[in-house]
Amino acid sequence: MVRMGRVLLPAFLVAAFAATIAPAARAAEITLVTEEYAPYNYSEDGVIKGIAVDQVHRIAAMADITYRMEIMPWARALMLVERQTDHCVFTTGHNGERHARFRWVEPLLVDTMVMVKRRGSSVGVQTLEDARRLRVGAQRGDFAFDFLKARGFADIDLAAELSITLGKLENGRIDLMPTSLKTYEKLVSEGAAIDTALMMDGQTYGLACNLNMASETVEALQAALDTLIESGEQDAIFARYGLPPTGKAGRPAAAID
Repeated sequence: MVRMGRVLLPAFLVAAFAATIAPAARAAEITLVTEEYAPYNYSEDGVIKGIAVDQVHRIAAMADITYRMEIMPWARALMLVERQTDHCVFTTGHNGERHARFRWVEPLLVDTMVMVKRRGSSVGVQTLEDARRLRVGAQRGDFAFDFLKARGFADIDLAAELSITLGKLENGRIDLMPTSLKTYEKLVSEGAAIDTALMMDGQTYGLACNLNMASETVEALQAALDTLIESGEQDAIFARYGLPPTGKAGRPAAAID
């Protein structure tokens, strides 16, 4: 028996109570999932790489966390992470709708959203109201889809991956495609025949983890990312890919609208 004040409780009840209030222990291994979305995360010759991938490899090593990494369509990745405790997904836009659905490790980057069109297209847009009248494509479950839906876009042409949406844009099946400015610059450098049509909001991106992931794991990853940023190593990773850095000032707010 264990004494609690003036009440005597069986030891097994005390142990059961303690188990309900104790924080979850760090998992032996976590799973990190991502999508094909260069330059942040993409596969090349069977190897997953990219600006965000390099950062995630580093912070997991710094935090002494064992992990495995998979690449899959974005909608499937989001669904998996919401259902599986020891899972995180990246590179995830942190907006108001997603804020309470995950535990966040951020920022892997801060970027600007941009609406792009096919090079040579006569499409002209000055506002999102103009864009709503046109054929716009995005990826299922992607931040761009959430962005469009929240702003009244009713008829969105959906695809599983960015490369499919890009193909539709270049072939004239859609008029516009939202993406990040850094991704747009990467696509152009690789020969994509696209131009900017409209600059939009800025956005913070990070690692979104299942709500039940152990606090110890999330906090260790965040501390490692903070160190990566403060040391300048995050900027160096961006530089390796030929892109401007997020910078130390790119800290996220508690919730991003």
